Amino acid sequence: MKSRLIVNLGFCLILLMAGCTPAGNVSQDGKLNVVATVSPITNIIYNIGGEHITLSGIVPEGVNSHTFEPAPSDARKLAEADLIFANGLDLEEPTLELARANLKEGAEIILLGEQTISPDEYVYDFSFPKEAGSPNPHLWPNPIYALRYAEIAKDTLVGRDPDNAEYYTGNYEKFMARIEALDEAIKTTINSVPENNRKLLTYHDSFAYFAPRYGMTVLGAIQPSDFAEPSAKDVADLITQIKTEKIPAVFGSEVFPSPILEQIAKESGAHYVSDLRDDDLPGAPGEAKHSYIGLMVEDVRIMAEVLGGDLSLIADFDVSNIPGADQDVRQSQ
Repeated sequence: MKSRLIVNLGFCLILLMAGCTPAGNVSQDGKLNVVATVSPITNIIYNIGGEHITLSGIVPEGVNSHTFEPAPSDARKLAEADLIFANGLDLEEPTLELARANLKEGAEIILLGEQTISPDEYVYDFSFPKEAGSPNPHLWPNPIYALRYAEIAKDTLVGRDPDNAEYYTGNYEKFMARIEALDEAIKTTINSVPENNRKLLTYHDSFAYFAPRYGMTVLGAIQPSDFAEPSAKDVADLITQIKTEKIPAVFGSEVFPSPILEQIAKESGAHYVSDLRDDDLPGAPGEAKHSYIGLMVEDVRIMAEVLGGDLSLIADFDVSNIPGADQDVRQSQ
């Protein structure tokens, strides 16, 4: 708490010296100043706001969004923002704490998860046990929930910038059509996987809202709820489970590398797949596949390849951003 107080006081001095945008107004170039948190959400916001917003992402790709602590420089981004989009559901609490402490007059924090599902739809599971108090926050791997995020973004941007309402609405309608097509492509691809292979054992528990929609079963997550490495007993139990249930593959994570996972796969006879991802977009900024849709297509391709599905059913899906591939999002480093 003391360190955050120092950050906030230091930041106030920065603003006094440098000056800032008047409260509640758009930036000097006439665009709304928008901040988002994790990369998939940042990209969804970009697909709706496009060239009419100035967009910054707070959580760098390749880091643990659950434990990420924002830097002092992020305080300035948050304090200058007209709109701050976060997943919510307790995913980005340090960032939200800093945002609330530095929120300018007239600015707004939008929690997407809480506006997308109700408490009776919350999932509590392996990495997010109910007794810990926080539900699984990974809604966006379900494209229909991601579409709801986009709808909230569209409505918010239209309300704050009605002069560009037609642009935001048009982008949303195009994004909706792409998401609906993506949903069907995922269904078709997963249906091509032998039924007994439609099982997910992942390192981090990111597919709790994805799996039920597409007829898959999440058997467990290797990472404990405290984000530590599994114990020796956990490892032994997992190896037994994989052998007993004939699980074809164990899926690692780009963000959570774990040498234990490779050991578990080797000793159980399952395939080891190291590059499944939930918030680390594929490719590099500016590439077409560096998008939320690119993320989903890449994950489904990875699943289908190792589980015996037909990759060709989704291989040629258009993963580019709706406003174009020239995305320019300031990202924290």
